[in-house]
Amino acid sequence: MEKQLLTGLVTEQEKQQFTQNGFLLKKGLLSIEEVDEIKDYFMTLHAKGSFPGFKPVSLEEAEGDLLRVYPRMINPHRADPNIIPFMIHPKIMGVLADLLDEEPLASQSMFYFKPPGAKGQALHQDNYYLKVSPGTCMAAWVSIDDADQENGGMVMVPESSQLDTLCPHEADPETSFTNDEVDVPEGMSIVPVDMAAGDILFFNGSVIHGSYPNTSKDRFRRSFICHYAGYSAVKVMEDTLYTHRGELVYREVDESAGPCGVEFDYVTSKAYY
Repeated sequence: MEKQLLTGLVTEQEKQQFTQNGFLLKKGLLSIEEVDEIKDYFMTLHAKGSFPGFKPVSLEEAEGDLLRVYPRMINPHRADPNIIPFMIHPKIMGVLADLLDEEPLASQSMFYFKPPGAKGQALHQDNYYLKVSPGTCMAAWVSIDDADQENGGMVMVPESSQLDTLCPHEADPETSFTNDEVDVPEGMSIVPVDMAAGDILFFNGSVIHGSYPNTSKDRFRRSFICHYAGYSAVKVMEDTLYTHRGELVYREVDESAGPCGVEFDYVTSKAYY
């Protein structure tokens, strides 16, 4: 029997909220057991110390940069197909289908460890990098640990989902591990989004978002983040995508420099594998 999408997970009120703000927090969408499975899998990969595109170093070698001890993983599913079921979890794909009004396609996977003392990520828009068109990409940000502002939880800019792609300026390297930062437009403001383990934050690729440094003494802020496109997308940054059944589909790769005239190969698998 063909595997059906698990839809009907988003209420009409939630959909209206998503349409207005560009993001939706689904609390407790994954069980603690499901979250622990993801966490344990990635912590095991880290403990092995070697994975394609992932090379953690010792604390001494890191010279104070904790994100070299716990670097983020970009597209680990390309090297380990066991990660693909996490990307296409039925509840995640179901919520995305409800929000997109069409079948979602899984495009990119990431895992962030963000240990105590680690830098944050400056405000940015995901579709600046993912370049899904027509339309925009979607993110599903799975909170693996409880995430609040002390340990570097998410911040969002409501209603920024209607913005065009903004061209970034250089971010503060003291607080952000990435180089790009966009400004918050006049009339908009940043709001914190605190999450418990198992909560998932869904947002579209135009929403301005980011996080601040993890200032806690002993709390990781791990997260599993995947990006998606609607089935009707014609161009994407990642050419290999997955349906909710795990089937491979392909789309045209957007090789343009984007609206800001800059190439972004570092977010694709080409930069890591």
